[in-house]
Amino acid sequence: MSVESEKRLAAETAAERIEADSRVGLGTGTTVAFLLEAIARRGVRARFVATSPGTENAARSLGLIVEPFDALDELDLAIDGADQIAPDGWLVKGRGGAHLREKIVAASAQRFVVIADSSKPVPSLHAPVPLELRPFGLRATLRELGSVTLRDGGPSPDGGVLADYHGDVSSPRELAERLASTPGVSAHGLFAPDLVSEIIVATGETVTITTPGGQL
Repeated sequence: MSVESEKRLAAETAAERIEADSRVGLGTGTTVAFLLEAIARRGVRARFVATSPGTENAARSLGLIVEPFDALDELDLAIDGADQIAPDGWLVKGRGGAHLREKIVAASAQRFVVIADSSKPVPSLHAPVPLELRPFGLRATLRELGSVTLRDGGPSPDGGVLADYHGDVSSPRELAERLASTPGVSAHGLFAPDLVSEIIVATGETVTITTPGGQL
């Protein structure tokens, strides 16, 4: 089975978790694109919040009701993909450049479900780790961070500078604390296991569902 088929299978499994009239956060990326299609096919009526303009536009084109997040203070469910998934539930996210919004949405949801194909589980996390940096004092921030490269292309959805950290990721919690405490860093792509309620990974025609710390 192709990677695209695995993404579709994981997305369809997650779409079944959306209940009528619930408030749902939608992530960003190629796996989420399959999720939007699966939600539309189900025809479930829910209130959606999007983490990027791309997701919002795609969701609206499929007939989903997308609201500004400012109108809600809590979500019932958030569903998003991941770039890397460690056995203990640590994630690397942000290849699509929306990791600040994705983290806000995940943290505001009662349940955060991660969907992925079989290429995303890894023995341990590794670089690069996406960053969103403030434009003000950017050179000073880069000097403080060390092994960071700026991305080509435009800014994040909130006007931040997108970059990638290429240093040691052997201790995700320590690195997350260091990045979060560095002035000029708006967000990093390390998502802690305590944010994650469920991980859905499709391998071929088989779907494995685990909680953080479970065996992938």
